[in-house]
Amino acid sequence: MEYIVREFMTDDYEAVLNVWLQTDMGGAHRGDNLQIIQNTITNGGVLFVLEEIKTKTIAGTSWITNDHRRLYLHHFGISPYFQGKGLSHLLMEKSMEFARNLKLQIKLEVHKDNLKARQLYEKYSFKYLGDYEVFIVRDI
Repeated sequence: MEYIVREFMTDDYEAVLNVWLQTDMGGAHRGDNLQIIQNTITNGGVLFVLEEIKTKTIAGTSWITNDHRRLYLHHFGISPYFQGKGLSHLLMEKSMEFARNLKLQIKLEVHKDNLKARQLYEKYSFKYLGDYEVFIVRDI
């Protein structure tokens, strides 16, 4: 089967949300909604979707936000049905191309137990920053 990586369109929202829920990457409980996606795109970010051409199924996502100092890679993942096929490299190549074109650093967070993801990120020159703790306030 053939795949393309393309930019998000509004009609993709439900399928993207489905991928995020399948992979435990996001959803309304994390503040991920269509308005937030559109805001980050308007502010210089991008949401790439990996699509199976024949079925038009969204198989994965790579959401990059931009604070104009550095880029943040969020919600990078492949739907469980499509995992194990090397498709993450298609998404990562497009994501890194975006960063190179903007000439900005790119940063991400990954769960310490997600060894496959960590190995992928290391292949693309991501470096571990050390013993940082991550904190968040979701309900402002």
